[in-house]
This record gives sequence, structure tokens and C-alpha cells, in this order.
Amino acid sequence: MDVFLAILNFIGQQILDVPAYLIGIITAIGLIAMHRNGGQVIGGGLKAAMGYLILGAGATVVTNALAPLGTLVLKVTGANGVVPTNEVITAMAAKSYGAQAAYILILGFIVMLVLARFTPLRYIFLTGHHMVFMSLMLTVVLSWGMPHASWLVVILGALLLGVIMVVMPAFAHPFMKKLTGDDSVAIGHFNTLGYIVSGATGAAVGRTSKSTEKIDFPQGLKFLRDSMVATALSMVLIYMVFAIWGLIKLPLADALKIFATSTSGESANQGAFIMAAFAQALQFGIGVAIILYGVRTILGELVPAFEGIASKVVPGAKPALDIPIVFPYASNAVLIGFLSSFVGGLVMLGLLAVWLGPVFGLALILPGMVPHFFDGGGAGVFGNATGGRRGAVVGGFINGILITILPAFLFVIFDAMGFKNSTFGDSDFCWLGSLLGLGYHGGEVLGTILAIVLCAVLVVGASIYQRRVVDTGWIPGKRRDAYLATLPEEAA
Repeated sequence: MDVFLAILNFIGQQILDVPAYLIGIITAIGLIAMHRNGGQVIGGGLKAAMGYLILGAGATVVTNALAPLGTLVLKVTGANGVVPTNEVITAMAAKSYGAQAAYILILGFIVMLVLARFTPLRYIFLTGHHMVFMSLMLTVVLSWGMPHASWLVVILGALLLGVIMVVMPAFAHPFMKKLTGDDSVAIGHFNTLGYIVSGATGAAVGRTSKSTEKIDFPQGLKFLRDSMVATALSMVLIYMVFAIWGLIKLPLADALKIFATSTSGESANQGAFIMAAFAQALQFGIGVAIILYGVRTILGELVPAFEGIASKVVPGAKPALDIPIVFPYASNAVLIGFLSSFVGGLVMLGLLAVWLGPVFGLALILPGMVPHFFDGGGAGVFGNATGGRRGAVVGGFINGILITILPAFLFVIFDAMGFKNSTFGDSDFCWLGSLLGLGYHGGEVLGTILAIVLCAVLVVGASIYQRRVVDTGWIPGKRRDAYLATLPEEAA
């Protein structure tokens, strides 16, 4: 038994926990199904894996560039509260529930394949780290609700994981088809609620709004058409505002600690602090450029190879990939969505501080730069696809509200379970965890029944949606498309 558990842990934590390996394996399987020779299989699998590693390297650069900015914002504004971080809560949960989560991860992946094969929901979720996060979240909630039924925790957790990995890409797929222009790739990221809401909002508010990618720059600003330059320059402006604010409000010694690795010794002065902030802003632009290159590399290898899997193993299946996969489709919208989401987070933080916190006992959820960049940037792209610039702004703003208020609800659930000062940062973890937690507050039997009913409702509802909405070719934002068709091509 110990050997079997060790093997499951190895597969779950060392392979399925590494999206690059998973995508490389899936690509190789697809190439084998297409009867490619050994060299093409190895080369395609490795290139797809390296593309994902490139994407991850870019994400690391972006995260490292945003971390000092987040610290700077908190220090100059004096805000206190919890920054929702998926990695922190999963690390805490893994210490007590790692073995059960491994079982749930493996069995949940199998459940997903079965559902993709025998239901209309033909999506294969390939974002490995989000699988791990969701398996641990489910393990924590279910173990708390059923403390004496570990076998049922694994079975029900695997069922919930498999279900959520096929239904959420289905609900988002019309919006995904709208922004990509084809039917080859789905979204596999557990902030799907935010992307759906952003896309729907864009369709509602942006009927006459032009695309963020059609911004008409004056002749002297044509260089801003280069997305890498525009992204870096925008982040430079944001960093400079808060850096100057920090120098005004904070003691110099405290300000310098934010960029301790860049400003030390004799060079530790105001000028070095400003230039360290400038360098971090440029690093952000570099990280975004790396992400875009990694996405193009993945798509170039994975999508053709996936046709082999779709035809042999799960006919008609589509790969559901991580959110940076949409960034190249509207790079300006990524930045607009990020900034709008951050503002939405600040607004909701204010409401939590003056109203929702005192009245309902909700914690203050501080806006974390990383979730607002990836979730907000993705929401901006979805909002732009259906509602142009207005859709990107409003959709990103609403996403910021969602990823602030929903973690506050989940915080209350986790606090009752003994996980202090921790919560998840993406919307799907939060709404699912909160629903399950509320169900088990009513007792073990009630919570289990509600969880099973939830699985059935999601699968049936998503299957009906797939048949009647996705498969019939409905695309959101048609009124805007009709309006833009009346404009000259250069104006649209």
C-alpha cells in the first residue's frame, strides 16, 4: 500500500503538478496517434514542454516584477488585510491532506477523461497547477465536512474535480471562440466565472466601442503600437507614481528595503530607489514578452498534435489551457484589464472596510498584483472581444470586484476550518469552496447530498448549454459586430 501511495504521489506531484510535462506528454500522445515517427514525437513533445516552461519563466519574471510594487502600494496606502494567494493556502493544506489530494488529483483526471469521452463536454483541462490547487481545496473542505469518511472524501472530491474541469471550459467557450476566431482551443483556468462575466459585460456595454487594439495613436506616439513598448511604458508610469509617493511618505530606510537587492551599500539613496523601480517596470515588460513567445510556441505544437487525441481517444476534444494563452489576441486589453481589475479591487476593499466588514464580519482582501494581472488581464481580453475598449475596462473592473468579494466569503469558511488568514484568489475556487462549505455547515449528510446534486446540475446544465448554445454556433457580441461592419475597415 505504501508503494502504491508513493507511486500516486509521484505521478500527482512530480508529473501532473508540472504543466510543462503534462502538455509535453499530451502532445507526444497526439503525435503518436497521428502516426508520426519517433523523432517527430520526441521533438514535438519537448518543444511543447519547453514552450510551457518559457511561459512559466515569463510568468515568474512578471510575478517578481510585481511583488515590490505590491509591497510599495501597501506601505504608502497603509492598508492592512489579507492578500489572497493560491500557493500559500495550498502549501498549508498539503502538509495535512497531501495524500488524499494526490488520490483526488489522479482519479479526478480520469473522471474528466470519462466525461469528455461520453458527454458533450469534450474538453481536456491541461493547466496542471490549477488541478493541484483545486484538488487541495476540495480535500480541505470535504475532509472538514466528512472527518470520518476519508474514502468518501476521495471519491466525491475526484467527482467534483472532474466535473469542474469539463463544465467551466464549456460555459466560457462561446466567449473563447469569439476572441480566438476559431474552435481549436478552450480556456482552462479557474477564474472562468470572471471571464464569462467580463465577456457578457462587454457585450452589454460595448456595442459601439472599438477594439483596444485599434487605438489611434498620434503620429509622434506610433511607437506605442508595439505592445511590448506600450506595456513597459505603462508600468514605468505606474511604478514612478508609487515610487515618488513612497519617497515622500516613507522614511528612506524603509523605502530602500523594498528594493533591498538593488539598492544597498553606498548606492542606497533616492536616485537608486527610483532607478530600481524603473528597472522592475522594464522587467515586467520583458516578462510579458516572454509569455507571448511561450504561448505561440505551445500553440504551434500542441494544437496540431491534439487533433490526433481528438480523433483517437476523445473524438472532438479541445485542449483547455492556462489564461496567458489569450494574451496575444489583445495585448493592449491585457494591460487595460489589469489596471481596471486593480481599481475594482480597491473599490471593493473600500466597501469591505466601511460596510461589508463591520456588518457581516468579512475580512479585508487586499488587491494582489499577480491575480489582478493574470485574472484581470484575461478579463480585459474577454471584455474587449465582445465590447471593445469599454468592455475591457468595465469587464476588468467587475473582475476586480469578484476576486475581492469572493475570497472574502471563502476566508470565512476557511477560518472556521482552522486555516487562519488564508484564502484563494481566483473566482472558481471561491464560489465552489464557499458553496460546499455552506452545505457542510448543515451537517455531513446534507453537505454530501448537496455536493452530489451540484455535480449533477453542473454536468446536465453544461451539457444542455453545449448542445443548445456552443454547438449551434452562438457567438456573443453580434450586435457590436453588425455595427462595426458598417464602419470603414480602418475605423473598426
